[in-house]
Amino acid sequence: MTDTKVYLLDFGTLVLDGYMMFWGRGPSGPFRFPCYGVLVEHKEGRFLFDTGYSKDWFDQNMPGLAQQTELQTVPGQLARIGLRPSDITHVVNSHMHVDHVGGNHLCTQACTLCHKKELESYKQPEIWEAHGYADRTALGTAAPDASPATPEPDDRVQDIVTPRFELLTGDNEIARGVHLFETPGHTPGHYSMMVELAGRRPMLFTGDACYTKRSLEENIIANAHTDVRDAHTSLQRLRDLAEQYDAELFYSHDPDAWRDWKPAPAHYS
Repeated sequence: MTDTKVYLLDFGTLVLDGYMMFWGRGPSGPFRFPCYGVLVEHKEGRFLFDTGYSKDWFDQNMPGLAQQTELQTVPGQLARIGLRPSDITHVVNSHMHVDHVGGNHLCTQACTLCHKKELESYKQPEIWEAHGYADRTALGTAAPDASPATPEPDDRVQDIVTPRFELLTGDNEIARGVHLFETPGHTPGHYSMMVELAGRRPMLFTGDACYTKRSLEENIIANAHTDVRDAHTSLQRLRDLAEQYDAELFYSHDPDAWRDWKPAPAHYS
């Protein structure tokens, strides 16, 4: 691995009502959106930013929402570029909601990175957040009741299937030119990621701090949020970062933008 390459991994689609996507604005009706991960192939390692969702989990808990083929799983997408889950050195979670951690447990040789506040929320979510954090496989164990009434043991982090787990706070450069920026509000410990490349503008992946281009242009946060002020502050921070670094924004769940991007096996460099 020499020059940094970025691959967009297609993990299928989900559907929510328009008012869930665009809080207070809508319109109502089914809104189907992409879920994807970002593989950064770097001389310091292979960094996988988010791992999509488990179709089995959605079929059991929220049937009818998920559309995903075997090719649209972590193993299926990595195979398209000649890799296996065991080749991933780092899993980086923007946050730990069910549609972003579904493949964590497959990357058994990786170090998992996330914000300290995010792990706290995952382990003991607020009651209104329990369903968002209900896929417990990110820590490698069966799914217990996620409600605060039955908190998990303090040593739960020891059950994580990856060999290492590193908690972060603040902004971080996790490898040369690979930056994590705090963008809370959707969840308390949300990170967005920016990757600097030799041959193009930096790529700024918003995560769920910004679902779509419309979200940014019309200042609309998602229905799922833990702090309204923080969520709006993070939208502005993404605007500021894009201007500061002349970065191109890649939104988390924008079907129109997704059609214009290059999914794996194509790459950006």
